[in-house]
Amino acid sequence: MTTARKAIENLSVEEAAEELAALAAEIAEHDRRYHGDDAPTISDADYDALRLRNAAIEAAFPELVRSDSPSTAVGAAPSGAFGQVVHAKPMLSLDNVFSDEDVVDFVNSVRRFLAWSGDQELPITAEPKIDGLSMSLRYENRELVTAATRGDGTTGENVTANIRTISDIPQTLPKDAPDVVEVRGEVYMRRDDFMALNERMAAETGRVFANPRNFAAGSLRQKDPENTRARPLKFFAYAWGETSEPLAQTQFEAVQRLGAWGFPINDHMAICRSVEDLLTRYRAIEAERASLPYDIDGVVYKVDSLALQERLGFRSRSPRWATAHKFPAEKATTVLRAIEIQVGRTGALTPVARLEPVTVGGVVVTNATLHNEDYINGIGNSGQRIRPEEHDIRVGDTVTIQRAGDVIPQILDVVLEKRPRDAEKYVFPDHCPACGSHAVREEGEVVRRCTGGLICPAQAVERIRHFVSRNAFDIEGLGEKQIEFFFNHEDPSLQIRSPADIFTLKARQDGSLTKLENIDGFGAVSVKKLYAAIDERRQVSLSRFLFALGIRHIGETNAKRIARHYLSFDALRTGASAAVMPEGKGDPGNAEWQELVGINGIGSVVAEALAEFFAEEHNQQAVDALLAAGVSAIDEEPVGDVSSPVAGKTVVFTGGLERMSRDEAKAMAERLGAKVAGSVSKKTDLVVAGPGAGSKLKQASELGIEVIDEDAWFVLVGQ
Repeated sequence: MTTARKAIENLSVEEAAEELAALAAEIAEHDRRYHGDDAPTISDADYDALRLRNAAIEAAFPELVRSDSPSTAVGAAPSGAFGQVVHAKPMLSLDNVFSDEDVVDFVNSVRRFLAWSGDQELPITAEPKIDGLSMSLRYENRELVTAATRGDGTTGENVTANIRTISDIPQTLPKDAPDVVEVRGEVYMRRDDFMALNERMAAETGRVFANPRNFAAGSLRQKDPENTRARPLKFFAYAWGETSEPLAQTQFEAVQRLGAWGFPINDHMAICRSVEDLLTRYRAIEAERASLPYDIDGVVYKVDSLALQERLGFRSRSPRWATAHKFPAEKATTVLRAIEIQVGRTGALTPVARLEPVTVGGVVVTNATLHNEDYINGIGNSGQRIRPEEHDIRVGDTVTIQRAGDVIPQILDVVLEKRPRDAEKYVFPDHCPACGSHAVREEGEVVRRCTGGLICPAQAVERIRHFVSRNAFDIEGLGEKQIEFFFNHEDPSLQIRSPADIFTLKARQDGSLTKLENIDGFGAVSVKKLYAAIDERRQVSLSRFLFALGIRHIGETNAKRIARHYLSFDALRTGASAAVMPEGKGDPGNAEWQELVGINGIGSVVAEALAEFFAEEHNQQAVDALLAAGVSAIDEEPVGDVSSPVAGKTVVFTGGLERMSRDEAKAMAERLGAKVAGSVSKKTDLVVAGPGAGSKLKQASELGIEVIDEDAWFVLVGQ
C-alpha cells in the first residue's frame, strides 16, 4: 500500500506510521538545509504544508505521535564568531496557523487542554508579527548586562556590545523594575532605512541584502560595534524570560509595563475575547500591512492570563498558549530554465528548479523547490491531484511561483498557453547522478533514493556536512567547499571520508610532507583556526552527538528526547544494542525494546531506526573510530525539578483523568523532572490510573508496579 497516496481517514495504523516516518525524514532534511547550511530547498509555505499533513495524521493516530513531528526544531545553533549565552529560560519559536479554521482549532485546543467549556471567556491578545531578529536582553540590578540572539533556543550569540548601540534599547531600567529581568523582543529595520542603506552598499561594495530582516541580522553580527551603530536598527519589546518577580497578571499588562520602562511596544496590540474578534483583528492588521513602516508576516495570538500560560506550558519547541497566524504567500510568474537533481545524505533525490530571475516580494529568486517526481506530475503528498494532468512541469514552461519568508519558493502551476511546442515531459532519473547506482522508490515512499550507500560520494559528503552542521558538532571552518576539498583529495593525510577522519586530520598532517597551509585557499592562520575549532568540538552534548550520527528519523528533538532518557552515551548504546528486533520488528518480550519504544514521543519507527543503526557493524565501527579519536559525548543533564519526589522516575498515565487533561498531566510530570512513557514496561516506576484504565493497568499489576489514582498523584507531587 502507498500511504502517501491515501486520504488520512483511509490510512491503516501501519500506513500512518510509515508516512509519519517519511514526513519526519523529509522535514529533518529541510531543517538541516535551512538552519544548518543556510541553503534551503523548500518554500516556507510548502514546509508548513508538510507540518500540517503530519499534524493531521497525528491527530487521527495519537498513539503514533513522534517527537520529531512538524513542530520540533527551534532556530539554528549559534555561530562561533561570537561568545555564547545560555538562556535562563529557552527562547522557543511559535507554531503557525494559516486559515480561519486553524484559528478555531487553536482556541479549541487551549480549551481542551484546560478542560474549559465554551462558556468560559478566554481573553487572547493579538499583535503584529514583526519580521526581524529575536533578541533577549538581560538586566541585573536594572543595568543591561547581556544581549543574546535566539540561537538554537537554548544557547544564543552574545551581541551585547552591538545591542548597546541601538537607541531604542534602554541601558538602565527604572526603580520599579525587578532585580533580574530578561526583556525579549525583535530587532528590525524600517523599510525606508533598508532601501537607503542597500543603495549605499550596492554602490560601495556591490553587495546587497535580500530584505530588511537579513540586513538587521547582518548588522547585529558586525564584529565592530561601530559598524552596527552606523545602521539604524530598531526594537520592539513583546515578551520576557527569567524574572525575579512577576511583571503582571496578564500578557497585555506586562507588555504595557515594558513600555513604561522605556521600551518601544507595538501600538497595534489588542485584547480579543472571541474567535471572531481575533479574525477581525487579523484582517485589520493585514489591511494595514503595506502602509506600516516595517515588515510583518502575520499576527501573533497569546492567551492573556499569565496563570493560564503557566498551566498550558510548552511543547518541545513552542508554547501551547500562543500561535502565529501567517499572511498568504506572495506570487510571481517566470520561466523554468532547468531541472537539477540534488542527492542528500539519506540518498534522497530532490529536484530543484532553476528559474529566470524574478522579483517576488522585493527579493530576487532564481531557484524553486520541486519536492519529488509526483509533484512535478501534479500529484500531492496524499496522492491527490493538485494540478490538472496536462499541467505537469516541463523545462521551458512559464510557471507561477510562490514565496513566503526567506526560503526558496515553490512552483504552484504552469501557464499552459505559454508552453513551448517542443517542451518534453520531464523523465525523473532512475539512476543516481552522483554515482550511477540505481535510484529506487520504495513502496510507501514519495522519495526516490540512491541505492549506492557507502559508495555514493554525494551521500558521503552530505553525511559529513550534516555531522559538522550547526546543530550537530558545529565545527567552524568546515563548510561545503572545504568538505568537498578534503573528501576528494588524493593525499591520505588530507582526506576526510568519515567523521573520525576530521579528528585525526592534524595528527596525519604532522607526519606528512603535503602541508595544508601550503595549499591555495588555506594558509597558516586559517589552518591553525581549523585545528582549534576541531579540538573545541571533541566533546559535545549527548543529544548533539546522537543527532550528528545522521540516523534516519532522529532529528534534533528526537535526539534530545532519547538523550534525556538515557542521560549517558554508554547507557544509550547498551540499551539500543540490546533492543533485539526479530525480522526488523520490536520484540514485545524484550525489556530494552519496551523501554526504548516507551519513551514519550518515540514510536516504533524511530526506535527501530536507532536499534538498527547500532545493530550494523559498520556503524559500530564508525562510532568506535570517533571514540578512539578522542571524541566523547557529555552526559545529558536531567530536565525539570530534580528535587521533586518524581524526578528521574518513569511515569505512565492511563485511563480518564478528571482534574486535568491527559496532556496537562504529562506536561506537569515533565516539569517535575519525571520521564513520561507511553507504555508500561519493567522500567516503569509509577502508573497513574484513572477511570476506564485497561491493558496498561493490567500490565502494571502483573509486573508489580506501583499504581495510584489522580488524587494520590496530586498529593505525591504536592500540588
